[in-house]
Amino acid sequence: MVPEMQLRQLEYLVALDRERHFGDAARACHVSQPALSTAIRALERELGLPLVRRSGRFQGFTEEGERVLVWARRALTDVQALTQEVERLRSGMAGTLRLGAIPTSLSATTLVTGRFRHHHPRMRVELRSMSSREIAHGLAAGELDAGLTYLDNEPLSDVDSLGLWRETYLLVCSASALPPGAAVIGWREAAELPLCLLTEDMQHRRIVDGAFAAAGARPDAVVVTNSISTLVAHARAGLAAVVAQSWLRVHPLPAGLRAVPLVEPTVEHVVGLVTAAGGQQSPVVTELRGLFRPLELDAEMGAPAYASARARASAAA
Repeated sequence: MVPEMQLRQLEYLVALDRERHFGDAARACHVSQPALSTAIRALERELGLPLVRRSGRFQGFTEEGERVLVWARRALTDVQALTQEVERLRSGMAGTLRLGAIPTSLSATTLVTGRFRHHHPRMRVELRSMSSREIAHGLAAGELDAGLTYLDNEPLSDVDSLGLWRETYLLVCSASALPPGAAVIGWREAAELPLCLLTEDMQHRRIVDGAFAAAGARPDAVVVTNSISTLVAHARAGLAAVVAQSWLRVHPLPAGLRAVPLVEPTVEHVVGLVTAAGGQQSPVVTELRGLFRPLELDAEMGAPAYASARARASAAA
């Protein structure tokens, strides 16, 4: 590494990659745009390489710039890990855990953040709702410490994973929309109801569509939304919705609604922690992963009604 190179220059470079705009990158780094541009040009001179393609404004990175970015992210991650370790040795873990979570897992994040802060009360948590692809990018770019996402459906590459619970799926609707005394409902029967489903860009929706297809059915989605809570709101208004059982853990159903397991097929997917693969883990990541055993949140995530209904259905078969 060139001796004169400063970490601040690397931070500017990474910020420019994230923001894709000189002005936005400068604001994110709390400096003026000329100061950021000057620092990046100084870095190019020190390295003897063109890093940024310019034509009046940011046009992307050169091939050399893309390679330097990889090392810049790695260097900044290592420095952050060193800072965390020094702080831990001095007075216990302090700083910020940066956690991304897919929307369907948000209701369960209290079990993760609560346990982490119980063991490390001086830590703060920055929690973001993100898609699984955004989580993968955040881990690769060093912008996230960990993510919560599906592990066995559209699995991410270049990550270390730890399963925390199995997600199952329930139909939420008014009691009058179900056959009298129904303990479960098939995906094929559910497809005949007017449904509120998540938008197709969400992985939960792709899982649901796959289950309907496996049952030889096509759902009648009359309302689509990217909000989990909106599913239940529309069920209360007279539609039916498919939700994960973990959502109902912290969102009890309003009076008049029922949640019954969806079967034929019975679908389960593992949700858990993902962290960047390879290399030495930061103290924050090591501490977070060490707090959980594989699938230990299954009991807290499970819906008792689901387990008992599935047992009755198996016995009847």
